[in-house]
Amino acid sequence: MGRWTGRFLVGLALTIGSVAMLFPLWWMLVISLESPQRAGAAAEGGGSIAVWPEEIHWSNYAEALKQIGTEPWQGFFDALANSIVITVLVVIGTVLSSSLVGFAFARINFRGRRGLFLLMLATMMLPAQVTMIPLFLVFRSMGWIDTILPLVIPAFFGSAFFIFMYRQFIAQISESLIEAARIDGYGMLGIWWRIILPMCKPVTAITAIFTFIFVWNDFLGPLIYLHSDDQSTLALALNSFRNQYGGLDNVHLLMAVSVVTMIPCVVLFFAAQRAFVEGIGAGAVKG
Repeated sequence: MGRWTGRFLVGLALTIGSVAMLFPLWWMLVISLESPQRAGAAAEGGGSIAVWPEEIHWSNYAEALKQIGTEPWQGFFDALANSIVITVLVVIGTVLSSSLVGFAFARINFRGRRGLFLLMLATMMLPAQVTMIPLFLVFRSMGWIDTILPLVIPAFFGSAFFIFMYRQFIAQISESLIEAARIDGYGMLGIWWRIILPMCKPVTAITAIFTFIFVWNDFLGPLIYLHSDDQSTLALALNSFRNQYGGLDNVHLLMAVSVVTMIPCVVLFFAAQRAFVEGIGAGAVKG
């Protein structure tokens, strides 16, 4: 098989895979812009697969977002604000705590460092379902149920996966930089904040992106801890909307809400695509 033939086959395979992955998203966008009759027929299977809307109905989005919650528009804006607050706080907490702990494992010599590092890595093999009930009981005893605290506070204690990534990256930084900072009078916290953290931009980018996508789309956590309608995130609001308007007559509205919910993740990925790829490579560097 020639060189160009191999490239053509690889390109063809990637193209087919991309189309297969992107078509459901495109179909969701098309259905969200269809009329109720055509959207219901396509979802039921009685109509042809929609590749382009027969007539674009932008009003579907306004109608769908208006019907979220008990009050027009208010439910959507409350859920959007809650999702933004929780996501931003978790991203900040995860970046700060994971980078600080990763710096400690990489550059500070203390007794039991290797054992603690291995113990931390072992927690990655512990399923979240195992700790779900104990954590709920702990947070309930602290009076944190129906608040954002159970979703935000744990982020400020680090994530084993991201601590590992930071540790691997920081271990590659030249020791001379840290020694120069010590000579300039910086303590460990100063070195971490002024020297290490600015140099960890690739890892910070991947940590922020992964955390943002996970928290923004998280449904189980808010479902367990947030019970009031005014505390709901977009994931909970989408589920409530599905339960209320999940019939074929309203499938266009459900798709419209789904598109709005996923827009921030899509925009973030394309905006930070380069940092996303660099961060994955940086986290894979051997320490």
